[in-house]
Amino acid sequence: MDNGNLCEQCAYQAYDEDYDDYVCSVQMDEDDCYRLLESRYRQCPYYRAGDEYRIVRSQM
Repeated sequence: MDNGNLCEQCAYQAYDEDYDDYVCSVQMDEDDCYRLLESRYRQCPYYRAGDEYRIVRSQM
């Protein structure tokens, strides 16, 4: 699976007003960021399926 498609569905996807785009909100160290940029990971190790209805269900 393509990491780009995973990012669109990831729970860590957050809108950044400064960039006017969605960015990854995972706090990772410099080494992990380098590995991701150099594609040493086949898939993102931080990926977590987003559940946009989780908050709504907890309010019921």
